[in-house]
Amino acid sequence: MSTLQNTSSSIIFLLTGVPGLEDFHTWISIPFCLIYITALSGNSMILFAIVTQPSLHKPMYYFLSMLSTTDLGLSISTLITMLGIFWFNAREISFNACSSQMFFIQLFTVMESSVLLAMAFDRFVAISNPLRYASILTDRKIAQIGVAIITRGTLILTPMVALLKRLSYCRSHVLHHSYCFHPDVMKLSCTDTRVNSAIGLTALITTAGVDLIFIVLSYLLIIKTVLSIASPEERKKAFGTCVSHIGAVAVFYIPLISLSFVHRFGKHAPPYVHTLIANAYLLIPPVMNPIIYSVKTKQIRRAVVKLLHPSGIKKN
Repeated sequence: MSTLQNTSSSIIFLLTGVPGLEDFHTWISIPFCLIYITALSGNSMILFAIVTQPSLHKPMYYFLSMLSTTDLGLSISTLITMLGIFWFNAREISFNACSSQMFFIQLFTVMESSVLLAMAFDRFVAISNPLRYASILTDRKIAQIGVAIITRGTLILTPMVALLKRLSYCRSHVLHHSYCFHPDVMKLSCTDTRVNSAIGLTALITTAGVDLIFIVLSYLLIIKTVLSIASPEERKKAFGTCVSHIGAVAVFYIPLISLSFVHRFGKHAPPYVHTLIANAYLLIPPVMNPIIYSVKTKQIRRAVVKLLHPSGIKKN
């Protein structure tokens, strides 16, 4: 094959399920299917509750609806390829389809990171300046934040994905995950990928990296504000409003950082380690976020219960 043919959009990649356990893919698909059902139903329920319950039409819950939307996007972005491998051994994916999936996975990842930062700012304003909370986070301001989040992700990620087209792929076309991931695709190139690697690393640092720094700074300011409150009960209440968000930050950043480290420094790690962390990176946040907010946020819990048992709520 010529190099020109390998750089064309007609190239076909082969996705991988769980290395060494190909004979058990049908059984492995069962827990994955349950995880997807949980993620899709949980986030859809939270979105529906926020849209239909007037009591939840507040800045905190608008940001939560953004978080649920990004989690739905992450789940849907990998649903077809992952279950296709486990159920039908459908491993082939074209370069264009792979690029599109890669873009949306990265976009929803950046959006989730941005939303978590916006939620940290929301908690900071609510605790440090409660009297001006409604005037600072107006509906218009929240809409502008939402547009900025989408625009930011699109502008940063488009060059990163587009530059993959300049590479030639004359090595094995086998990807090591059940979906297309930027570092994984770069490894298959037989040309210089230093520019692509630098842009990919820059995109990660300027999005999730910067967001994490500002989230930490926000919580340092929150802690400083809370400690200045005299009443122990008010301190506990203030910290209690942050518990769900802290949980969401943890379930997002821990798998993301782990995956980045494994790809860059874990070249000699067993293949199943890469697979486990790669799947955790995409599946844990969409599954855990609805559970965290339903358990820890009384208003969300009541809204979900009201949706599931409307007659029971009326009687109470």
